[in-house]
Amino acid sequence: MLWKGEIIELEKTVDIAVCQQEIVFENKYCNLSKIFKNVLRARKDGADIIFFPEMTLTGFSMNIAKTSESDFDNINKIKKIASENNISIGFGWVKPTGAKAENHYSVVSNVGEIVFDYVKIHPFSYAKEDMFFYSGEKVCFFNINGVEFSAFICYDLRFPEIFQIASKNADVIVVAANWPSVRKEHWECLLRARAVENQCYIIGVNCFGWQEDIYYSGNSCIFNPDGKKVCSFEEKESVMVFKLLNDTERYRKGFPVKKDRKIDMYKKLL
Repeated sequence: MLWKGEIIELEKTVDIAVCQQEIVFENKYCNLSKIFKNVLRARKDGADIIFFPEMTLTGFSMNIAKTSESDFDNINKIKKIASENNISIGFGWVKPTGAKAENHYSVVSNVGEIVFDYVKIHPFSYAKEDMFFYSGEKVCFFNINGVEFSAFICYDLRFPEIFQIASKNADVIVVAANWPSVRKEHWECLLRARAVENQCYIIGVNCFGWQEDIYYSGNSCIFNPDGKKVCSFEEKESVMVFKLLNDTERYRKGFPVKKDRKIDMYKKLL
């Protein structure tokens, strides 16, 4: 029973589509067509936003002369797809920046405006990504239906410090990736760990299929703030819509781990 004057803040929901896309290596035309097709599928199922993998338009390539969006024509096309279908779109792309490039993950709103633009903080030096891409320096945020999001890219998943920074504000953190099958056990283990450590939703969006001689098995999934897997994909190209209830704060109040973090001490230990 509600007493007169009592205010109850209802937990908000957002319908999230995760697209485990089979990326055609370095073929922007084919991948843009796939984006359009998968957006239509997601919108038909009532999604408010759809998330695609890292470097959605090209796959994980160091050929920045070929992958860079020098005229931003494809970015404008994605803006148009978003506005015409009344859906927000999260996607990865390459921006030319001087001698190198930047690995971006952006979100376009349902009215065709960029509301989130993140640059990968940790280029994957094992694959020489750092030789072709500059590092980002900011953690970014965006809001959908009153739910606060942040996002990182692939190799960032191995660095828990930035997730703690993001989860100060974010209820949901997206990890967009081109994560090879050979390390798929790491992928799921780290996604679950980030969810448990930060007590927030973690959405892992991976690609599927072959890119040159590397196989990507997908394994996209969603973990809730308690570390429980609430959504997962079979090994194929697929779009799945999940109704996310923003109960992050309830988890944190029920088991208040974050209040015991000793940030000033951690800085001294460094």
